[in-house]
Amino acid sequence: MSEASGVHVRVLRPGDESHVEELLAAHADSSLFLRRNLAVTGLVDRGERYHGTWAGAFEDGRLVAVAQHTRFGSVLLQTPVHVAAVIREAVRASGRPVGGFVGPWAQALAARKALGFDGTRMRVESHEGLYALPLDALVVPGPLARGEWRCRRARADELDLLVAWRVGYNVETNAQSDGPALRASSREEIESGLADGAGWVLEVDGTPVAYQQFNAMLPDVVQVGGVWTPPALRGRGYARGVVAGALLATRAEGVGRGVLFTGETNIPAQRAYAALGFARVGDWALIFLAAPARPLASALDG
Repeated sequence: MSEASGVHVRVLRPGDESHVEELLAAHADSSLFLRRNLAVTGLVDRGERYHGTWAGAFEDGRLVAVAQHTRFGSVLLQTPVHVAAVIREAVRASGRPVGGFVGPWAQALAARKALGFDGTRMRVESHEGLYALPLDALVVPGPLARGEWRCRRARADELDLLVAWRVGYNVETNAQSDGPALRASSREEIESGLADGAGWVLEVDGTPVAYQQFNAMLPDVVQVGGVWTPPALRGRGYARGVVAGALLATRAEGVGRGVLFTGETNIPAQRAYAALGFARVGDWALIFLAAPARPLASALDG
């Protein structure tokens, strides 16, 4: 806990939810991981799925910044101010190694610097564009609109195929190494998507050709993620089709907005999402250390 010139930084506990909800609502498109975790588990940390240690900064009793150090070691950020103090409080309280930083780009860079990880080898350091779309403005690809393509929720009987695709996605997109550990974590990710109804498959002539899995789902908004087309099937618009199909279905269920992020250098993906109607609304960061590490005590003390 720290205080300086009217700013109070502390660990957040059950009872602080309304403060967090108010802050995240003001930064809704760039807070979906945090909004999901808050909605599913609240401000608890028992080391389970979506759990983590939360810390925040208050000015005159109003929460103005928040971070969650998750069970996986990633730090999720919504820290437009006081990033160094909040990130240090969250990491100090969690006691976990730091695996990376996810959130608005400038905030993630500031958090990495505050913990003394500038110059540390990174597995991923991706500057991403953050995009959003009101779903009533979704542009539906012709083959999907005509019924030539079919998009549906993923099924348990195709688990092995989807796990293989997820491994390929993690190797290509997240710079992870194939092997038993990645295959196990990829299986867990797909199984979670099946359980949540978050995974979607595009079929052409009855054959699966692309997959996407929402990585955050709330009553008003979904966040597109894990979009994957096997390399041999690329260049045919299938990624655009699976995203559009999944969004169409969720729109029919009452969801009004879609959000996603994609790399600054991924021009094909940017063009595909623009064709669906997505517009850029911010800058996003996916920054992961080559191996989880604990900050030096001097970094945590500031």
